[in-house]
Amino acid sequence: MIIASVEPWIEAPLRRYVDDARARIALLLHPSGQVVAQAGFTRAVDVMTACALAAAVHATAGELGRQLDGRPFRALHHAGVEQQFHLAVTETARGAYICLTVFDQESSLGLVQMYFEELCRELAAAAPPLASLRAPALGLDFERDLNANLAAMFGREERG
Repeated sequence: MIIASVEPWIEAPLRRYVDDARARIALLLHPSGQVVAQAGFTRAVDVMTACALAAAVHATAGELGRQLDGRPFRALHHAGVEQQFHLAVTETARGAYICLTVFDQESSLGLVQMYFEELCRELAAAAPPLASLRAPALGLDFERDLNANLAAMFGREERG
């Protein structure tokens, strides 16, 4: 399975998570929708689409949770006929990331949840501290940074 990340400290924990949870696809992204790591995708356009949808679902679920229960929903699960997805947040010294996991009958929600907890611990332990204050997630260079991340993950040169 193809696994790529823009942060080297993420790759090994993500690989273990995908293997142990028997996930078909996994995506780690910033809440703004910017991709950080992916496993199982072969096309950049699929990664961009999944990131946009995952960020939108996460933001919507967070607000629905605040409206209903006074706090955002932190994890979601959808059981489809052939595939399921699990969407949850993990916290690191670098901030929060959203993890989208797609799995089928080779796995189960319980298995994904169990190994997701392990992934959260590994990412929290591996994340280097931020050296300085971060720039806004949707800064002027967002599109350039997104394209650079996708190019790095799929081994292509970035087009200016």
